[in-house]
Amino acid sequence: MLFKAQAITKSFGPLKVLTDANIQINEGDSIGLIGVNGAGKSTFLKILLGQEKPDTGELTVNTNRVGYLEQFAESSENITVRDVLGRPYGHIENIKRRMKEIEELMASGQDIDWNAIASEYSQLEKDLEQNDMKDEKNLVSALKKVGLSPDLMDRSMASLSGGERTKVMLSRIIVQADECDILVMDEPTSHLDIDTVEWLEDYLLDTHCSVLVISHDRYFLDKIATRMVEIDHGKTREYKGNYSDFIMKKMLDLDRIEKEYRKYASQKRKQEEIAKELHKDQWYMTTHKTREKMIAKMEEKEKPQANKEITVKIQSAPKSGKNVITTKDLSVELGGKMILEHVDLDIHKGDKIGVFGANGQGKSTLVKAILEEIPSKGELWVAPGAKIGYYSQHHEGLDLRLSAEEQLLMAIGTDRRGDARQLLARMLLVGDEVEKPMRSLSGGQRARVALCLMLLQQTNLLILDEPTNYLDIPAKHAVEEALTEYDGTIIVVTHDRYFLDTVCNRTIEVKDGRATMRPGSYSDAKGKPHVKEVVMDADEYRVISPFTNWAMGRKYGKGERVLITPGEMPNYQWALDQGKLKKTGGRQRKKVYVSDLPADDKS
Repeated sequence: MLFKAQAITKSFGPLKVLTDANIQINEGDSIGLIGVNGAGKSTFLKILLGQEKPDTGELTVNTNRVGYLEQFAESSENITVRDVLGRPYGHIENIKRRMKEIEELMASGQDIDWNAIASEYSQLEKDLEQNDMKDEKNLVSALKKVGLSPDLMDRSMASLSGGERTKVMLSRIIVQADECDILVMDEPTSHLDIDTVEWLEDYLLDTHCSVLVISHDRYFLDKIATRMVEIDHGKTREYKGNYSDFIMKKMLDLDRIEKEYRKYASQKRKQEEIAKELHKDQWYMTTHKTREKMIAKMEEKEKPQANKEITVKIQSAPKSGKNVITTKDLSVELGGKMILEHVDLDIHKGDKIGVFGANGQGKSTLVKAILEEIPSKGELWVAPGAKIGYYSQHHEGLDLRLSAEEQLLMAIGTDRRGDARQLLARMLLVGDEVEKPMRSLSGGQRARVALCLMLLQQTNLLILDEPTNYLDIPAKHAVEEALTEYDGTIIVVTHDRYFLDTVCNRTIEVKDGRATMRPGSYSDAKGKPHVKEVVMDADEYRVISPFTNWAMGRKYGKGERVLITPGEMPNYQWALDQGKLKKTGGRQRKKVYVSDLPADDKS
């Protein structure tokens, strides 16, 4: 056992962040820590690491060999990359500290053994020189592993991009890993491109260290986690397996809790009614008190906490013609360097296109060229009827001096305060959050304000740059669902592989100055299990009560008809068991995607 936390509580003023948080981390564990933004995940990590003290609870720590990747990378003008990478080296700091002590001792004029002191100082100088040479190799190697040039070593952290800063922090983890028992990481995949995230997955699978990681990257959690711990309303709940296992088990868990509470509430209400009648009819006896004692002894069941959900509906303008964007031999040159060349694109009405590639390859450049924000050569044609909505990952359109409410009123008019509040509330922005300057809001809250501004526009072409950055998993699901239902055309730059597979029907990979368009999802483009469309028989079911099928990534409303093939049945079995679906008896043909495997490989 490396760490054990029991019944941890933590409040900041009147705000209760953690009310009953528990975790045990053993050697070899790989744990994903999840929860909505603001649930207390980072606070819990800091308590485990001793950076914050809990209000109450018990914490046992059996190791100090911990590698820690913070949520926000160092960004100081005064700190270099070398400084950040060198921090883990406690033995170097010890050598320097002892050398300083000897220098002060020699300057003090005390009666000392000068031969012994001089000999020790000389040896310390040799040790420092050897360690510096050895460590330089380690630092260079760590930078190269994450795709950074050693030339960055003496650059300030402030001069780097967000992705480069995160990679530097990852390099520090690599430097520490050999001497660590556990790696603790807070949002390690933020700002990383797909190639680096996939490298990190493989690295964590190979390391001897235990892993505790906060992440909203669903594919990442599926790849590396063997246990999931969720923080919900201040309490932790643990599930065995990866993220996909978690969502299936949680659905069953929530249904069980709801069922138990309904049964408990019904029995309690019935007993209370009987006690009331007995007291009324037999007021001269104490029989009703016996009933009241029975009620008091009933095992109390906790009422399920209702989680608020973000609701997104993107209104589309009248559709444009069939062809929306066409480029032929398009090229972009910036600062004398050719960024993109020979780009041929043919984007049609209704296409949902995901743009991916390593950082610095030209994804944002391609988008800006299409928007004609930067000059390009070659042919570029955008349909005259295209009404474009643009979402920037840096939220340049937001005035951080304004409140969220003021920002929306600037767009729709000061007389529509009620409409602005209603739209912000749909994004779970209420109360003080809509009234204070946006510079004081979190990245996720600012992202939701930017999404609100986009929702106010009537568009038929959305160009989105990292729309799921800073969003927690439920918010990502809401945005994905809205974009799937949107009947306009979408071009989206993203590193979120789950998004690319869920929303997009075509992809553009930007690499080595080229932009290559392919049909299908990210998994298709990267050669992950190839799928093909086939038609199969499916049974028809009717939705009796609303539910969300997280495995399929969609919500179902009461009365909705659902076609389910035999192969899809495991994903819906829990809903059938809970009475949320009822078979109608109808049978239809349905298009489905199946693995394109040789017949001999199929069972």
